[in-house]
Amino acid sequence: MQVTETLNEGLKRGYAITVSAAELEEKVMEKLTEAQPDIEMKGFRKGKVPLPLLKRQFGQRILGEVMQESIDGAMNKHFEDSGDRPALQPQVKMTNEDWKEGDDVEVEMTYEALPAIPEVDLSVISLEKMVVKADEASVTEALESLAENAQDFEAKDGAAEDGDQVVFDFVGKVDGEAFDGGSAEDYPLVLGSGSFIPGFEEQLVGVKGGEEKAVTVTFPEEYGAAHLAGKEAVFDCTVKEVKSPKAAEIDDELAKKFGAEDLEALKGQITERLEAEYAGAARSVLKRKLLDALDGVVSFDLPPSLVEAEAKQIAHQLWHEENPDVQGHDHAEIEPTDEHNTLAERRVRLGLLLAELGQKAEVEVSDAEMTQAIMAQARQYPGQERQFFEFVQQNAQMQQQLRAPIFEDKVVDYIFELAQISEKDVTKDELKEAVEALEEEDA
Repeated sequence: MQVTETLNEGLKRGYAITVSAAELEEKVMEKLTEAQPDIEMKGFRKGKVPLPLLKRQFGQRILGEVMQESIDGAMNKHFEDSGDRPALQPQVKMTNEDWKEGDDVEVEMTYEALPAIPEVDLSVISLEKMVVKADEASVTEALESLAENAQDFEAKDGAAEDGDQVVFDFVGKVDGEAFDGGSAEDYPLVLGSGSFIPGFEEQLVGVKGGEEKAVTVTFPEEYGAAHLAGKEAVFDCTVKEVKSPKAAEIDDELAKKFGAEDLEALKGQITERLEAEYAGAARSVLKRKLLDALDGVVSFDLPPSLVEAEAKQIAHQLWHEENPDVQGHDHAEIEPTDEHNTLAERRVRLGLLLAELGQKAEVEVSDAEMTQAIMAQARQYPGQERQFFEFVQQNAQMQQQLRAPIFEDKVVDYIFELAQISEKDVTKDELKEAVEALEEEDA
């Protein structure tokens, strides 16, 4: 077997691989000899079929296997000896297209090698971390929101308004006949909640306790019950009571509704939750500062194929964000702009650097972390969680999509441990501005 370099420009590599006919013949005979003891054929005892007959019977198929194995073996040995790592799957094609049995096999292999990543002294990276403490006003605001969500209703005099609760009996009829599921007693309906058929709740605005009201609506064409879809219905309603919303008192009883022992315990839980949210937002800002810092201290050649693929993906994603009505991908090809290419270069450069740092630091994504990520994603498909798990187990690309962000965050945490990080107390508004600035940069 002979491997000859034909291209070495930047990260582009090309090699001519020649597997001699004699080498192929030798390997075919080795396989036949190895299989001979287990082969039975009419007219011969098991293991006694002559090799020439076996070759005539199975030689063509085995020759194909040997050719593939020889080429794969040559490629693997080349990467092992050279230390090259291809950016994408190498392109391999036979160059002697008129090949016939008895000829040498000539193959051309081309690829782009991943670049050598320069060493980075992570200890010289200096970053400032924003720290926000949950102030009393924020805790009070959160408590008021909880009280509003835990609101009760109290009887009121006067007509029902949006947001009020109407307690009423009703009987629904289509063509004068009551239908199953169309009646109830003492039903509490909050006007404006959108829980009834479109147009229903609006007609109850203005009713008073003791009043009777006929509400006429039309079921939507896509209504779940086919016998009612598109039909006009009249609901005879008897209003029992009108109630106005009343926010719950901020006290120990409210705290118990949300699983806390008392109000002070609830305040403590809210403080922890708010500060965890602030810390998450501050980490996002700090991560961007880190990536900016890394982007400024490293420089190396980038595989053009990776940059091109990333730029196309960015352009495609942004196009769909600007054209949300287009769900499929049967549209004209989206050509990346200079801005897309610049962003792609940054992403590829940082991606390769983080991968290198993670590999050297032996950062790994555990099975437990992967399971947690899959479970989080599966929640988006209620009732189909098991099918989603099975899909991920059988789809290596999907597994990589879930693993990649976990790996990246673990590498970032590893760098944080080595970098110089100071803390700066800021207000939640200052943190909010920093996060919004990030979002604008990503837009």
